[in-house]
Amino acid sequence: MNSKIVIGSEEWCNLPQLNIPGIKARVDSGAKTSALHAVNISTFTKNEQPWVSFDVHPLQNDGKTTIRCEAPLLDKRKVKSSSGSSEVRFVIKTMLSFKEEAWEIEVTLTNRDSMGYRMLLGRQAMSGKMLVDPESSFILGDYSLEILDGFYSTNITKPTGLKIGLLASNPDLYSNKRIIEAGQSRGHEMEFLNLKDCYIKLDGKRPEMHYRGGRILSNFDAIIPRIRPSATFYGCALTRHFAAMGVYTLNSASAITQSRDKLYALQLLINNGLPIPTSGFANSPLDTDELIKMVGGAPLIVKLLEGTQGKGVVLAETKKAAESLINAFKSLRANILVQEFVKEANGKDIRCFVVNGKVVASIMRTAAPGEFRANIHMGGTASITKITTEERRIAILAAKTLNLKVAGVDIIRGKNGPLLLEVNSSPGLEGIEGASNIDIAGKMIEALERELKYQPK
Repeated sequence: MNSKIVIGSEEWCNLPQLNIPGIKARVDSGAKTSALHAVNISTFTKNEQPWVSFDVHPLQNDGKTTIRCEAPLLDKRKVKSSSGSSEVRFVIKTMLSFKEEAWEIEVTLTNRDSMGYRMLLGRQAMSGKMLVDPESSFILGDYSLEILDGFYSTNITKPTGLKIGLLASNPDLYSNKRIIEAGQSRGHEMEFLNLKDCYIKLDGKRPEMHYRGGRILSNFDAIIPRIRPSATFYGCALTRHFAAMGVYTLNSASAITQSRDKLYALQLLINNGLPIPTSGFANSPLDTDELIKMVGGAPLIVKLLEGTQGKGVVLAETKKAAESLINAFKSLRANILVQEFVKEANGKDIRCFVVNGKVVASIMRTAAPGEFRANIHMGGTASITKITTEERRIAILAAKTLNLKVAGVDIIRGKNGPLLLEVNSSPGLEGIEGASNIDIAGKMIEALERELKYQPK
């Protein structure tokens, strides 16, 4: 290249390796790395190398024109946006073309729905190649609607399936990626909705759900809520609002809320005749001794009512340790349950995955050495297991009692039969899919299809 290309503050780019012949870019010499609008991002292995696949909507305010792209994965980096927030992004290398000139650039992938441009061209891509005239635009030429239609007329997505939103916090979690993948493989339009970016318009005549940048979330057939415990209040408010807009939710807000209140959930479960370990709950430290006797003495389990995934669950091996632990929690005004320790469970429990009233898979989880809890997140292991008729009945009735269409039901085997430990309204898929080799995410999508009476075309 003998001379540098002069460009304006905005230009149309060509990304030939991604089959994107025209995308409007904001030229920003203040940004180091270029960024490309991408959704439905997932990683895979090709020729023993990491790759990433993603969808690009190359035209602003147009979610129907979609280019499916694949590229070798170069890196994952933490990037700070102009708003000051940081996120980890996938990085790829691809060819950038202007006129007859082309060269390779690094691009980060991120959702730019809320931005004015589908692409940002940073100084790293321009270095040694371009000069910027900030007072000009489209120095290299503008594209008419007719030209763009010629580029993309065959890439307009014609809806054949349902429009499904996955309401959650982390798009990179195995469970969330698998659900998106399962829905897409069955022909549905899947979109990850970060609950922190959703906000509500309360209106008696026309309630609305808004998303970052002012976009109105409309025409969704269903929402799959996967709400982390720390976001229960806000996540359930969003789920409830989607339901008020006539959108089907795979688990309802009320079902999620009552499943997260461990004490209330246990009360509902025992009122329906389900067996649980003997448990105690009290408010005053004066009742500590009686509370310990109530559950059969030490060793015993102390559980924070707000805990999840094994966090906030402690084994007190002696009466003195139990007294100290209970009183310490009470001094912090933490709500706790005291529960009998079922020694014969031997650090094992059964996770039954219930979808729409059926146990679709079950695994035995075994605690890591030195641990008493069968928790995969804490080094435990999982293997497929066959459950008894009674265990199946307990799992199905537990989910039904809490009105959960999707639930992870945890059971231990005591000397007098199975005991119900807990019911999880956002159960993880990684451990159970890995151990059982069953497409649990697909079962969830199928259940949603049945509820909406959807027939694949």
